[in-house]
Amino acid sequence: MATKQKQKQGFKLQMNKQVYQEQAQKYEPKRNILLNCFRAFWVGGAICLLGQIIQNLYIAFMHLDAEKAAGPTSITLIFISVLLTGFGHYDNIGQYAGAGSAVPITGIANSMSSAAIEHRSEGYVLGVAGNMFKLAGAVIVYGVTAAFIFGMLRVILNMFY
Repeated sequence: MATKQKQKQGFKLQMNKQVYQEQAQKYEPKRNILLNCFRAFWVGGAICLLGQIIQNLYIAFMHLDAEKAAGPTSITLIFISVLLTGFGHYDNIGQYAGAGSAVPITGIANSMSSAAIEHRSEGYVLGVAGNMFKLAGAVIVYGVTAAFIFGMLRVILNMFY
């Protein structure tokens, strides 16, 4: 009887943060960290191996040296990543490999193209162009900033040594 009265009055169960976290951990799926690391390692390595194979093909068939073949190799990897993202296959690779698919240049291309695909209904300017750099923008900003700082440190250290 008392329970029905509490339900009618809109009684809410009060739970503190610690009790909530304990309850949430009961239902959280267990992660196999060693298996996840292995998957990330071999998929990331396979992406890099594919890049090396593509670079070797550019060197062999287009008679480029290693330095000049780096640009077309990166463009080819980006194209493959965007193509796989467009067909919905890169998400499956990301679910399986985790960071192994996110770290190489293909992961950045995936993040940019998936944001562009997701917001294409909002138009090309405000949707695609406005949203495709949300995730990659931070990577670009911090990458350029870190490169500048380390470059300046190298210049300063070269002055003294």
